[in-house]
Order: sequence, then C-alpha cells, then structure tokens
Amino acid sequence: MSSTGEKPGKGTYYCKKCGQQVVLDDYDDTLPPCPKCSHTEYGK
Repeated sequence: MSSTGEKPGKGTYYCKKCGQQVVLDDYDDTLPPCPKCSHTEYGK
C-alpha cells in the first residue's frame, strides 16, 4: 500500500476508497490525494 506524499515509483495506482486510477510516469513523482474523492491510500 502507498500513501499520499510517497514516491512509490512508476506505475498505476488505484485509490483504496473509490478505485480512481492514478498513473505516475517518473520515479520522482509523488502520489497526490485522490483526484476524485481526496482519499490518501492507494494499492497497485
């Protein structure tokens, strides 16, 4: 599991609350709060 503010690496992450997909294109990208529901925990 990854949380907002972490830099988990490139890949597609899914909000644990609503399932919104967030794609990180770079290893330096930081996970934002979910753009749909503002939740802060993601799964892969």
